[in-house]
Amino acid sequence: MASALIIGGTRGLGAALVKQYAAQSTSVFATTRSDTAPSGFPNGIKWLSNVDLTKSNVGENLTGQLKGAKPLDVVIINAGRFTTEDFSAEKGPNWEEEVTMYTTSSIAPVFVVHSLTHAGLLKSGSKVVFVSSEAGSITLRHDKEGGGNYAHHASKAALNMAGKLLSIDLKEKGVIVSIIHPGFMRTEMTKGVGFDKHWDEGGAVTPEVAAKSLVDWTEKLDIGKTGEYWAPRGPRDIGMAETVLGKNLETPLKLPW
Repeated sequence: MASALIIGGTRGLGAALVKQYAAQSTSVFATTRSDTAPSGFPNGIKWLSNVDLTKSNVGENLTGQLKGAKPLDVVIINAGRFTTEDFSAEKGPNWEEEVTMYTTSSIAPVFVVHSLTHAGLLKSGSKVVFVSSEAGSITLRHDKEGGGNYAHHASKAALNMAGKLLSIDLKEKGVIVSIIHPGFMRTEMTKGVGFDKHWDEGGAVTPEVAAKSLVDWTEKLDIGKTGEYWAPRGPRDIGMAETVLGKNLETPLKLPW
């Protein structure tokens, strides 16, 4: 039986991924920051508790709870945080929130993959997927969108670089690393930062739809795409895609760094 580890599996895209992999009779491990398993999920999910990506021991915590498990076929690092920031005197950037966003999005994933690798939990053919965002593309940032949201966007750019570097380190082992923009989603995260007003015109989809695209993408991944940055759902929800990259863009779309 194939196995998948979903890091950040209790809500939004992560929850949808857990349910879709479980429906495929995959052996699913999923993480929660809580000390108890969440409700509303299929039976048989192996929940790894108290997994907090802001803690320096997150890698050791994960591998300790996976002790005795066979190497994983798929690892999807989905956990993230988005707090809006602007350049005003009244609000401006927030130090604590920036540290949390960078740690969660771009520091912890390196330690997670390092620990999984050295615990023997990744093998040749294992697929590691980093859930990034088109927001992490420097090329796609445009005057029309304005500035602000420094840590969210920059932490995703940092995740892209971390994923690229890890793909180089892991290539000899045959481990595939994919960095993806999963799509603009109708989640509590986007609603919480006020992006729900853009859901309709921006073509936002449910987490279940985005998860299906991501699962399909991961299934077809091979070593030829390792270290690359893609939008499996194409340009349809990327506001500046045609402005910056031109028209008649393909799906899936390889994103510029």
